[in-house]
Amino acid sequence: MEDDAPVIYGLEFQARALTAQTAETDAIRFLVGTQSLKFDNQIHIIDFDDENNIINKNVLLHQAGEIWHIGASPADKAVLTTCYNKTSDSRVVSCAAVWRMPSDWETGSHESPDDTAHNPQILELLCHLDDSAHGNAACVLWEPMGDGKRVISLADNHALLWDLQESSTQATVSSTATLEGKGQLKFTSGKWSPHHNCSQLATANDTAIRGWDLRTMSQIYCIENAHGQLVHDCKVKFWDVRNVQEPVKTLEEHSHWLVNCKGGRGGGVHLLHLDLQNNHF
Repeated sequence: MEDDAPVIYGLEFQARALTAQTAETDAIRFLVGTQSLKFDNQIHIIDFDDENNIINKNVLLHQAGEIWHIGASPADKAVLTTCYNKTSDSRVVSCAAVWRMPSDWETGSHESPDDTAHNPQILELLCHLDDSAHGNAACVLWEPMGDGKRVISLADNHALLWDLQESSTQATVSSTATLEGKGQLKFTSGKWSPHHNCSQLATANDTAIRGWDLRTMSQIYCIENAHGQLVHDCKVKFWDVRNVQEPVKTLEEHSHWLVNCKGGRGGGVHLLHLDLQNNHF
């Protein structure tokens, strides 16, 4: 956050899910999703005041389950996606869904879930992005420069391109790609590139980073052993995909697993890292 000391925000529950709300043009805003087995989970809406170097927050309830990934629509600041766990027939399954924030969430600041007891702020379910034939959803990625009508979900070893219709209340799969190789390969995360007319996708599995051409749904590059363990090793690495022999830059300031890293508005000037050690970023 430029030359000022970093701002640390503590969470009541553990969190692994973080995204920048790029459709919000009047504020520097991030969304954080929590993981709790005993209580209703939360989405923290974090506004950063860069002039005063302070954080303001609101809290919404996500009653569907533990949030493992969160994404914000690039076109509608009220729409978001989550990947979450729920129990079905005595087993845990990973699901994905599109949600809309309540229209009046900005009318008050909710400092804790107790503040919403008399007037709970709960997300509205728009549609599910589940396809049982392709496995459990790990993350959902919005087309970065699009109109909010295309998303990609990564489920086990499949990448599914979805078309959203009827104000995101319906979703259909338009094309798929499959991660092939020895063993039970699974996607763990991904990023839809805003370059090349949004035609490329980068994914992580095990310690490798792979690039995909979305026009043909085929692999175009692979960075083997990009990280020490599961792209999950206390480091942030920056890569130039034109030369994947070594990273352009590596950040090693974290002392615990780094599970998410997002840039805000303004060309990535405001960068948030989500660290598991003390449930803070």
